[in-house]
Amino acid sequence: MHDAFPFFRRRNHALLVALAANAIVPAALAADTVFQMAPVVVTATRGERSSFDLPVSIDSLNQDQIQDGRLQMNLSESMARIPGIVVNNRNYLAGDTQISSRGFGARAGFGVRGLRLYSDGIPATMPDGQGQVSHFDLGSAARVEVLRGPFSVLYGSSSGGVISVFTEDGSPGVQITPSVAAGSFDSQRIGTKVSGDNGTLNYVADATSYRTHGYRDHSAGERNLVNSKLRWRPDTDSTLTLVFNAVDMPDLQDPMGLDRLSYETNPKQALASAYTYNTRKSSDQQQLGLAFEKRFGGSDTLNSAVYLGHRKNITFQSIPAATQAAATHPGGVAALAREYWGIDLHWTHTAKVAGGPLTITAGLNYDNLDEARTGYQNFIGTQLGVQGALRRDEDNTLYNFDQYLQAQWEPGTEWMLMAGLRRNTVSLASKDKYIVGANLDDSGAVKFSDVTPVMGATWHANESMNVYATYGKGFETPSMTELAYRTSGSGMNLAVQAATSENLECGIKAMLGKNASLNLALFEVHTENEIVVDTSLNGRTTYRNGGRTRRSGLEAGLSAGWSNGLGLALAYTNLTARYSDTVAGSTILAGKFIPGIPRSTVSAEVSWKHRPSGFNVALELRGVSKIWVDDANSDAAEANNTANLRFGFEQKSGGWQFKEFLRVDNMGDRRASGSVIVNEGNKRYFEPMPGRNWLTGVSASLAF
Repeated sequence: MHDAFPFFRRRNHALLVALAANAIVPAALAADTVFQMAPVVVTATRGERSSFDLPVSIDSLNQDQIQDGRLQMNLSESMARIPGIVVNNRNYLAGDTQISSRGFGARAGFGVRGLRLYSDGIPATMPDGQGQVSHFDLGSAARVEVLRGPFSVLYGSSSGGVISVFTEDGSPGVQITPSVAAGSFDSQRIGTKVSGDNGTLNYVADATSYRTHGYRDHSAGERNLVNSKLRWRPDTDSTLTLVFNAVDMPDLQDPMGLDRLSYETNPKQALASAYTYNTRKSSDQQQLGLAFEKRFGGSDTLNSAVYLGHRKNITFQSIPAATQAAATHPGGVAALAREYWGIDLHWTHTAKVAGGPLTITAGLNYDNLDEARTGYQNFIGTQLGVQGALRRDEDNTLYNFDQYLQAQWEPGTEWMLMAGLRRNTVSLASKDKYIVGANLDDSGAVKFSDVTPVMGATWHANESMNVYATYGKGFETPSMTELAYRTSGSGMNLAVQAATSENLECGIKAMLGKNASLNLALFEVHTENEIVVDTSLNGRTTYRNGGRTRRSGLEAGLSAGWSNGLGLALAYTNLTARYSDTVAGSTILAGKFIPGIPRSTVSAEVSWKHRPSGFNVALELRGVSKIWVDDANSDAAEANNTANLRFGFEQKSGGWQFKEFLRVDNMGDRRASGSVIVNEGNKRYFEPMPGRNWLTGVSASLAF
């Protein structure tokens, strides 16, 4: 194991530091205390379990951490508290949120790659591993769970991590909560939430409308979102849950990335071609899910979930008209219509083996996607930025059929053992319907399959410290987006192969006295056939395999809270991600850093709440190291450090509860690139983040 994963030889001293911290920190933090239990999570085991006991890296954000003093429109607002995860707000709605877990997903130019996404147990990731978070409703979220490391492979291909959002439950009676927020760049959010519980039926419905002119020129957009959850208990052993959400985002302006000179001259500007071709995107999605849980006696539980949905996208790009002259060019307008559905069925059995509790979960998972992909010229005659002649027309069918088995056993009071196995099968077929002249039939099919095992163990060293180790194999298939275009010619890029990985992690979880907890994790990941960006030009990206890579890192998280209202949260990640091979015909050289991945990130939040008055204040500090923008490591987005300050107030009167907040982000007015476009062919890598900006909001909740 040491020869395969030399990182652990070099970093053994970190474990000694953690052990020392367990002995030293409680004395340093001595104060009047509030006992802090580790959160109960379900993502790691598909059943409720304290995260403190599990041999996995998993963190949970509660409702206050997600919502208080925040816009509630982007995961980047609160996810900095979680080590190992990088969530970049691209600061214009046409640009999908960039999310990476231990470096997986950093290359994504569209949607979310490398992670599995769930909303109330319903997948937000398609069978190919392409995910979307635009329908995640943070305004009604009770918690967000984030699973990293080897055990995430039990959720299928492309599982560099798992992010699960859970909608809140209604409280007894009825509650109505209108809210409004407004801030810089003519931004405004208006929402209304209705929830309740009558003993048999529990319900939540939330509607939100957000509009902004955007920080940059040509970056205006709006998002209209509805999320609802109904839970019915027909008897004491059964639960039926219905989830519906919809999102509509019309004509989102795209200012595009900037080159180095433009970025340094005026980071607010948009490219001239963004105006020439009116670059923009429109999306809408509707999704319905139904979950059923049935308990049989005290030892068996059946869980089933079925979902279906529809999503449409149309993107107007800045590809010059002359470039589209070739007969095989698919045009400058890309349109997608996706119909998808799926089912997950699993059985959980609990028993005692050798005196210790054993839980076994066995399940089947099937997801299906039917996609109509068309391409058009982005001009008609001399009129630019409009939908012109058809240049691509194909029907794509994609499905995955997986089987999984997971076991958890505690042979004694000192040990917990976990193991799992998943058999993954992903199949894709493309039917070309645009066969004109030199544009030949590009129909084709490809199938990927693999078995991904995982195992881990927790040693309960004492009541306040657990030590764990985990090993697993990963499997990541190329997405439809990554197969959609070839570097030259037309049709699907079926030459891209699936990537496989070996993942090793060890760590310590410690309760520091009664008021603080510390999590430390060391990990190393070796990947074969890493899927990388080949070219990215005029909003269109192609992909290839980049040989072997290695990721090694350290994650640390500390949280504390005291009865005097003082709170502290620290998160630190150090990640080295490099290419191991030199790839012919590319700029990939052994030893170069994988672009899009910061070497280190740090987050610190100090908060104080005066409970008698309802006043609270928090200082948020964020630090990100430089981020290489291409495989050659020729340029980088500079390291940046920002500070945010927020204030909040709460009042109660009768059945009413009022909340107000004011926040100032980037107080130092620092100039930085909030995200990068990897390997952009025109060297337009940089997507600037706003300077100093503000946001204020108020909500009023009536219970009756």
